[in-house]
Amino acid sequence: MKFPLALRSCSLLVENPFPSFLFLQIARLGRFEFSKELLTTFDIENTVFGKRNLVRISNIVWCKLLHETVMNAEGLHMALDQETLNQFVETIRRYVRERLVPLEELVAEEDRIPEDVIDEMKEMGLFGISIPEEFGGLGLSMSEEVAIIQEMGYTSPVFRSMFGTNVGIGSQGIIMDGTPEQKEKYLPLLASGELVGSFALTEPDAGSDAGSVRTTARLEGDVYILNGTKRFITNAPRAGVFTVMARTGTREEGGRGVSAFLVDANLSGITLGKPDKKMGQKGSHTCDVIFENVRVPKDALIGGVEGQGFKTAMKVLDRGRLHISALSVGTAKRLIDESVSYTSERKQFGTEICNFQLVQAMLADSQTEYFAGKCMVEEIARSYDSGEKVSLNAASSKLFCTEMVGRVADRAVQLHGGSGYISEYCVERFYRDVRLFRLYEGTTQIQQLVIAKQMIRDFNEQTA
Repeated sequence: MKFPLALRSCSLLVENPFPSFLFLQIARLGRFEFSKELLTTFDIENTVFGKRNLVRISNIVWCKLLHETVMNAEGLHMALDQETLNQFVETIRRYVRERLVPLEELVAEEDRIPEDVIDEMKEMGLFGISIPEEFGGLGLSMSEEVAIIQEMGYTSPVFRSMFGTNVGIGSQGIIMDGTPEQKEKYLPLLASGELVGSFALTEPDAGSDAGSVRTTARLEGDVYILNGTKRFITNAPRAGVFTVMARTGTREEGGRGVSAFLVDANLSGITLGKPDKKMGQKGSHTCDVIFENVRVPKDALIGGVEGQGFKTAMKVLDRGRLHISALSVGTAKRLIDESVSYTSERKQFGTEICNFQLVQAMLADSQTEYFAGKCMVEEIARSYDSGEKVSLNAASSKLFCTEMVGRVADRAVQLHGGSGYISEYCVERFYRDVRLFRLYEGTTQIQQLVIAKQMIRDFNEQTA
């Protein structure tokens, strides 16, 4: 039986004692026989838990089949109804804690994620959570996405990084500004994980000042000739396609002269530098990408219009900043759990150290900041889904949550005492890992500038 792409690529794992929510949902909607047929068809080996019933379908598929529009209590359109979302989140939670957490030390030591784990994440649909269902993704709303990413944040961030570019900066530019042909060509492959997307903006001399891009794209007939070097490019060693920001205009034009291109990684003239030796996040790889007279087809220009690249990059940042904020919240939760567990077992002066008020103060501060970040992310995600402008608040969230998890990590190390400085304890690794959160997707200082400039702009508009 041949199923449509959405049916084949939207994979949700069901492990006993969880009943198949596919079966429950369709049966509830009066499709009992159809649901039995699907369960029989997909009765194949579950490679994640060694169980059966890997169900290659999600709620968006049967909602589409039954012409049902899913809305939450606030009237916002969602991909999944609340019951199904809760079950999906629970599935991810168990996968993270039972499968990924035990692998953290191995991944850090070997500086790589096992291929079978990457395949599992593909099967679960994680590479396409934000890609529209018509292109084989789950098409999750921002609210649904942050719920999933908070769970992924509970483990080493390198697991999330493996699919993060596919659901974020590696696909959102295509979704928002790509031509129909570009969407058809790339999005299904990105959603399934067959293709890894990578975003190439940063250069040796262009970081926070994205408008100073020096990589050039010169039109010659039906091709652009691409030349330049990109730096710190996440997932570059695995990438099948790069979203490359290159200058098609003059340097005097700044950001207005930058265009975005979809560059297949197998094109002649592309070389990769040595993998960067980073402070943390072992298992997630970055490196330089060098373009030397790369001949890029004219139809690889995103949207088909020059000079829109910087605008495209800015569009995807709101979602990206919320994504990183949710990741920070999830990691803070893990650090708090580790801190409570350790201080409840460690004894000094005849009692567990959690009984000392100074220890309790640090635990309380971490919990309070974590909860504030969680509320902030979830509220802004709802605003994003309702169509409100959230640039200021998304930047505020990115600033607060990434700084917050840094403070929580610092307290976790302090609460562990000397043990917190030893690699045998995960808080030492997380302390290094979360430092990157304040740098990518815009540094803390860039967020401050974005926030302040928007505040001043809003004031001037109100008083004009």
